[in-house]
Amino acid sequence: MGEQTTPFHMQELDDEVEVLPKAADIPPESEPERSTIVDIGSIQTDPDINYAEYKSIGKGLNSMARVLPDGRIVISLDLKQKLPDLPAEGRAQDIEEFAVDKTQWKKYPSLNIVIMIVGSRGDVQPYVALGKALVTDGHRVRIASHETFRTFVNEAGLEFFDIGGNPQDLMAYMVKNPGLMPGMTSLTNGDIGRKRKMLTEMINGCWLSCHSPCQETGRTFAADAIISNPPAFAHVHCAEALGIPLLLSFTMPWSPTAAFQHPLVNIQSSNAESGLTNYLSYALADIMTWQGVGDLVNNFRTRTLGLEPLSLRSGPGLIDRVKIPWTYCMSPALVPKPDDWKNYIDVVGFYFLDLATKYTPPDDLAAFLAAGEAPMYIGFGSVVVDDADAMTNTIFEATAQAGVRALVSAGWGGLGGRSIPPHIFILENVPHDWLFSEERVSAVVHHGGAGTTAVGLAKGRPTLVIPFFGDQLFWGNMIHKAGAGPEPIPHKKLNVENLRGGLKFVVSPAAKNAAKRLAELINREDGVRGGVDSFYRHLPLLNMRCDLDPSRLAVWWSTEYCLKLSGFAAQVLGDAKVLDFSSLDPHRTKEYDTRKEVSNPVTGGASAIYWTVTHYYAGIAKIFYSPVQGIIKTTTAIPHGVMDIVAGVHEGFYNAPKLYGSKVRKPGKVTGFASGLKEGGKGLFYGYYDGITGLVREPYEGAQKEGFIGAVKGSLRSFANATIRPAGGIVGLIAHPVRGLWKSAQSPMAQKQEQQQRQVRIYDGVEAARNSTQAQKAETVQKFNQLKAGTKERKKRYRELAEAEMYGEQRSEEEGTAPISPQAAANPTSQPQQQTPEDEDSKFICELEMAKELSLAEQRGYERAMAQINRPEK
Repeated sequence: MGEQTTPFHMQELDDEVEVLPKAADIPPESEPERSTIVDIGSIQTDPDINYAEYKSIGKGLNSMARVLPDGRIVISLDLKQKLPDLPAEGRAQDIEEFAVDKTQWKKYPSLNIVIMIVGSRGDVQPYVALGKALVTDGHRVRIASHETFRTFVNEAGLEFFDIGGNPQDLMAYMVKNPGLMPGMTSLTNGDIGRKRKMLTEMINGCWLSCHSPCQETGRTFAADAIISNPPAFAHVHCAEALGIPLLLSFTMPWSPTAAFQHPLVNIQSSNAESGLTNYLSYALADIMTWQGVGDLVNNFRTRTLGLEPLSLRSGPGLIDRVKIPWTYCMSPALVPKPDDWKNYIDVVGFYFLDLATKYTPPDDLAAFLAAGEAPMYIGFGSVVVDDADAMTNTIFEATAQAGVRALVSAGWGGLGGRSIPPHIFILENVPHDWLFSEERVSAVVHHGGAGTTAVGLAKGRPTLVIPFFGDQLFWGNMIHKAGAGPEPIPHKKLNVENLRGGLKFVVSPAAKNAAKRLAELINREDGVRGGVDSFYRHLPLLNMRCDLDPSRLAVWWSTEYCLKLSGFAAQVLGDAKVLDFSSLDPHRTKEYDTRKEVSNPVTGGASAIYWTVTHYYAGIAKIFYSPVQGIIKTTTAIPHGVMDIVAGVHEGFYNAPKLYGSKVRKPGKVTGFASGLKEGGKGLFYGYYDGITGLVREPYEGAQKEGFIGAVKGSLRSFANATIRPAGGIVGLIAHPVRGLWKSAQSPMAQKQEQQQRQVRIYDGVEAARNSTQAQKAETVQKFNQLKAGTKERKKRYRELAEAEMYGEQRSEEEGTAPISPQAAANPTSQPQQQTPEDEDSKFICELEMAKELSLAEQRGYERAMAQINRPEK
């Protein structure tokens, strides 16, 4: 292994290469043969990175993405091999989401939900509406955003958590740098360093919002689920660390599709077909974003979360690859759902927050509205205008020439500030849903923010968009396509002449009729209710409900009894002396395999297709010529939480089923480099799965005597009789020992935070028990005693499901078929005969070395691995 020469997050690293922290003291005999050392380092801006450009040269494709001085992202695609367009069946498949309840999804336990939002007031407001609906359903909702919005959120009756960051500074930066990807000016004026520090603050703030007490009341909090918009970059990493479900939601398209290009991208040139070009634009946008923030994310993953860092292959496109569910709060009447957005992506309608019910306009505004024909509304919301005086002059002159009156919103852009002509009224903060109603304004002119767009169209107002950055041009184009407005005018091209022409267009009969038709369709939708229902439908509810009382959330796992328990149930059983509380592990309801090797390009999403086309890998045929049919499984479909136990040979040692999970219940710990296999089960690699694996702790120390092999050898006998203990959401791969190194790379403060999270769960259980009746407690104990009788059967069922899942997944990857059923997969005769502990030790070490060798081979299947393992020892 050797030192990296380029930043790790920009290395095109194969999945089988082990990633080791620089500080790790690994005995030479224990070093993985294919590895790279990573020094995450500080968050200082790297002067050697050209953040404004990315280029890739491959056998099949040369590509370029670049941010121009005017802030637009342009891409070029040059295919070296002629390819057809993406077939519909070749770019997307339906998803089998883990543990979703397809029939009883409305039966949900009460949850602590954190909604992470980075952006402006227009980005926050839709999720305040969503949050209020979730509170009505009985959940505790915390909005995690910028301090500026605390009062707004609190007045809506929701809890607020400050994640840091100044949205006004962020908006000013994004005017110059759409999508947080810096342009040329920012490369030289110091903006990058300042904004990267702001991003770091917000990423850490999002993590704190998952488990810190309320900043106002001190009430404890532990997140059970996350809803987030994409610019809150911490979302999936927090969810992975905590083992909880994540729903992404946005006001603009962010999921790859062949229907239209990424909203932040302009296609400069492409010799690929239109569908393929559009699809790859999402991969390149992800790469550009990752180039600017990937090192910050990796610093967060390793130092704060104890997770493995991500490379250029595993970082960009992560959301698409692991199939995080999406709910788009935009109207299908304006943006119909593309055919290649499958069942885990919902388009539900705009989220509207009614702010007009208590609003009374000031006298001067009421007088202006009554003094003549309905004026136009002109405002740019939270956008910071570079030259407010010039923009003000343009607006005043163009409205005068067009012969229209106008309400001009000062906003953060600082419009106004000079002598005001009589046809202009300068607005302060007025609710748009009041202002745009009842024909108070004739049309709206704005920056194209999703929130303002939604309200204006819902009220039937023709719209002219002056886009500054991000999704604003996209919305302007969609409005123009629907006939409700002219072509958008980018703010840098705005002048008196083209603004005057746009103003005349929006008062035309054609624009008014188109806007009226859109309003009728939008008002038939209930976006907020649709968003709430979408959240429930994508939750792994079958793995979230307490086994004793399904109306309560399971937060603990009992290995001894194979039961998921609520905080209330665990506390009651502990108080009744029928359960040892110290034997319980935190229950993880969802898992994310962020470095899972994709079995074919289609399952890996846009990024996998991008790399396949770039290097013209053999898998290209599976995309264009013989697309794989069937359903993609995000995680194992075992309904009660998945085994932390399953061990098997799956594409070599690195891809053996791995664990993300929890502390061992009773036996002593194995600490050291090998504790990625910590608590490893009896017969690792031979095909029976009665072992226990657990969360990696203190990964170095145990290897000091005998190194890696010695630590694993000791773990084998210690846990030979342990039973299975599902604590998570997948029959994941048993963690490679390297993963333990990253867990111990956490800062002491981060490790302390994890202990605090456990204490919060205990405290919540104590409070629930204190507030319950004796009858409720007695019923819980009675139910537990009833379920104890079925412990043996539950253990057997978990084992069989785990075996079936492993065999089925392996064979489906090798043969390109759907996974076989658990009943057909279980084949006890294929398992080796039981051996004595002494024989097991000797054979295990031999097989472990063999498995390490197998990990270097590409696409080796289970049968070949088992054949080598079962060879007689010489």
